[in-house]
Amino acid sequence: MSYRFEDIMKITDVLGCTGLVAFFVLASVWIPFVGPIISLLTPLPFLYYSSKLGLYQGVKVAVITVFILGLVANLAGKPQIVIYCVEFSLLGLALSEFLRRRFSIGQTIFLSLVFMLVIGTGVLFFLALSKNMGPFEMMLSYLGDHLNASLKAYEEMGVPQEDAMALQVYVKAFMEIISRIYPSLMIISAGFTVWLNVVIAKPLFRIRNLEYPEFIAMDRWRAPDNLIWGLIVSGFALFLASESIKILAINAMIVMMAVYLFHGLSIVLFFFSKYHVPSWIRIGVYFLIMVQQLFLVILILGGIFDQWIDFRKIHRKTDS
Repeated sequence: MSYRFEDIMKITDVLGCTGLVAFFVLASVWIPFVGPIISLLTPLPFLYYSSKLGLYQGVKVAVITVFILGLVANLAGKPQIVIYCVEFSLLGLALSEFLRRRFSIGQTIFLSLVFMLVIGTGVLFFLALSKNMGPFEMMLSYLGDHLNASLKAYEEMGVPQEDAMALQVYVKAFMEIISRIYPSLMIISAGFTVWLNVVIAKPLFRIRNLEYPEFIAMDRWRAPDNLIWGLIVSGFALFLASESIKILAINAMIVMMAVYLFHGLSIVLFFFSKYHVPSWIRIGVYFLIMVQQLFLVILILGGIFDQWIDFRKIHRKTDS
């Protein structure tokens, strides 16, 4: 009887994991605006079931889930979904192992980010080799095709000639910028994906009575002190004559500024908690941060100068 019950539980776990992954994968198509962000939670079911059942059973559930979704995707004429599922299943399994080992929040996100970048780069190389292209060349070609298709759709809608020419200039300038900063954008998007799954896993684990590491509170987090030297070196490297060094410096600066952006956000969260700011005001502030670039700059500067000013007046006390 117990054997049958265990079998039922395994089937339930597989169906639950498969259903959740399918929902997250399709969210970017079904749900407007927030769908692409929801789809970044695809590693979460693999993380949850691996933490619940153990790594060995979690791997078995992940393999069966990917096989089922791959079969359905192939029948639907979308075989590329399998690669997406494989990549995020590996990330979910890796995250569960890092959480089990109780690394710090910084170590967990950094190790998961490195793991995801290695897997993603390997997938890019594999796909690029199959098309006799370089990985970045393939991604830029894919992005360019989509932009050109959108541009063609606008022209077919009867857009005036001068507007169509302005759009062509915009697309060309956009592709030029993306070709320079694509590595940093890939790192930031991977880091955001890891961070989002780690954050969302906390309430999920608490509801399901699973162990979750006691990380430092988000409103007390700060960027590593030595990171400022990387920002300074990258800034000076922009004045060098070598174009390749300039591109490397720009990408490094963008990644580090993203880290300081989160540092600035942690300062905002601290004062929200300290003064018990109502939820509707918090939502308004977050909305302004998303739509107004000036607030992003202020948060980045706040994260940088917090290392000397210590706006929250908590780290000096801790250090002393």
